Amino acid sequence: MKEKRVIIIGAGPAGLTAAYELLTKANHVKPIVLEAENFVGGISRTATYKGNRMDIGGHRFFSKDDRVVDLWTKLLPVQGAPAKDDLILDREKPLAKDGPDPEQTDDTMLVRDRVSRIIYKRKFFDYPISLKARTFINMGFIDTMKAGFGYLGSCLHKKEESNLENFYINRFGKPLYSMFFEDYTEKLWGVHPRDISADWGAQRVKGLSVSKAIKNALAKFFGKKNKEVETSLIEQFIYPKKGPGQLYEKMADEIVRMGGELHFNQTVKKIVTEENRIVSVVAESSNGEQTEYLCDECISSMPIKDLLESIGNDVAPKDVYEIATTLPYRDFMTVGLLVDKLKVQNKTKMKTLGNIVPDCWIYVQDRDVRLGRIQIFNNWSPYMVEDPENSVWIGLEYFCSEGDSMWTSSDDAFIQNAVDELVKIGVIESKEVVKDQTLIRVKKAYPAYFGSYAQFDTVRAYLDGFENLYCVGRNGQHRYNNMDHSMATAMVACENILSGERDKTAIWSVNTEKSYHETKNER
Repeated sequence: MKEKRVIIIGAGPAGLTAAYELLTKANHVKPIVLEAENFVGGISRTATYKGNRMDIGGHRFFSKDDRVVDLWTKLLPVQGAPAKDDLILDREKPLAKDGPDPEQTDDTMLVRDRVSRIIYKRKFFDYPISLKARTFINMGFIDTMKAGFGYLGSCLHKKEESNLENFYINRFGKPLYSMFFEDYTEKLWGVHPRDISADWGAQRVKGLSVSKAIKNALAKFFGKKNKEVETSLIEQFIYPKKGPGQLYEKMADEIVRMGGELHFNQTVKKIVTEENRIVSVVAESSNGEQTEYLCDECISSMPIKDLLESIGNDVAPKDVYEIATTLPYRDFMTVGLLVDKLKVQNKTKMKTLGNIVPDCWIYVQDRDVRLGRIQIFNNWSPYMVEDPENSVWIGLEYFCSEGDSMWTSSDDAFIQNAVDELVKIGVIESKEVVKDQTLIRVKKAYPAYFGSYAQFDTVRAYLDGFENLYCVGRNGQHRYNNMDHSMATAMVACENILSGERDKTAIWSVNTEKSYHETKNER
C-alpha cells in the first residue's frame, strides 16, 4: 500500500495526538508535524525557570472520554506509591496496583486534590460556589438574601439566552452573577458578558448551576455517591509529575521513535490548494528558509485566522477571508513569583507543605485589580518546585490583547505591578518576600466568542469544503476546548482519515453533545 503523507500543523495536544494515533493505528501513514515554536505542548507546555516549573494556564488531567484517559495513562501510568508531599504529610491517596513510585521515576501521573476558590472582597469562596455555612457567612445576611431571591426569580422568569450574561443569570440569578461571574468574565475577555455569545457558557459551564450545587450538597449530606460527575465538581484528578508538558514531550519522543517527523521553528506561510484539496504546505524557518511539504491529508491546529491568511485572499471568498482574519482572540501573560511565604492563611482542614493554602487555582473577582487568577504550583505537584518545603512558587495570570497597554508594558514594570496587586489583596505581606520572578507572554491563548465569531459557520463550511483538511484543537476550531477535548478532535479526525470518511461533522461535534459535556459515568 502506498504510504500516505499527513501534514500536521502544530505540536500542541491535538497535533501530537493526531500523529501518535496515526502511527499506532496504521502502518502506511507518515505524519509530519510542523511546529512554529521550539517546544511541544502549545499552551499546555511546562515552562522552566531556574529549576521551578510553570504550568501555563493550569491543566487538570480529568476527562469524560475514556480514549483520552487511556492515552494519558499509557504514556504516564498513575502512581503506585506516595508522592513527596504525601509522604511528608502522611496523606493517603488512591494508588494504582503495580504503578510507578514518583520518588524513583519521573514517568508517572500523580493523584492530586482539586481545590479551586474565589477571592471576592478579600474573602475565600469555593469554586464552583457551594452551599456551605462559610459561603453564607462570607457573603453576609443582606447579600445572601439577595442571592436567594435572585435565584428564585431566575427560576420563575427565564431570559432569552442571546448572550453570556443571560446564560449566567438563568442559572444563578442576577445577584450571584454580579458577584461571581460578571467582573471575572470581563477580565478574561475584555468585553462585557452581554456582548459575548452564550456559546461560551454552553461549552464551559453548562453543567454548573445552583440546582447542581444543591444536588451535590444533598448527595454529600446523605452520604450518597454521585455516579455522574460534572468536571468542575471533581475532587481529585491526575497530573504529570513535572507538569503537563512532560506528557507531550513523552508523546513527541514516541512519535519520532515510531517513524514520524517533528520539525520545530516551522511557521506555516502558505497553504497550496487545487480545487477542493490541500496539496502542500509551505513553512518558513527562523532563518527565513522556506520548505514545501507535499501532503495527501492535512490536519490543522493553527489559529483559524492564520490558516485563512495562509490560504490567501486570492483563493478564499472575500466574506470568508474577512470573517476569519478578524476573529477575536485573548492573549495571556503569567508572572512567576518565588516567595518565602504567603500572608493568606490555610484555614481549611487540608494538610499542605508549609501549611500554605491548598488551592491549585484562586480566581480573583475583586474589581480593583487586573489580576485574573493565581496558581500555586506547589499544590499541583511538589516536583514542580525546587524547594517546596521552604518556598512557594506561584503564577499570576493576566488576560490581555496583543498590542494593548498590558502586553506592551516592560517586563520589570509589569512584574512590579503584579507584586503590588498581590500585596493589595492580601496574598503576600510585602514585595520583600519575593525571591525571584519571571514573565511569560502567550499569543492567541483564548479564541473569543464575540465580533465576527457570529458568522463563524460561514468559515467552517468553507474549510469543510476541502476534502482532505481536518481542523482540530482549540485554535484549530476557534473553540475554547479543554485539553482532552482538543485531543478527542484529533482522534476523530484520524478515524476519518483511516476510514476515508470526508464528513467532518463528528470532529466539530466533540464537546457539543450534552451527554459528552455534562457528565461522566464512573467506571
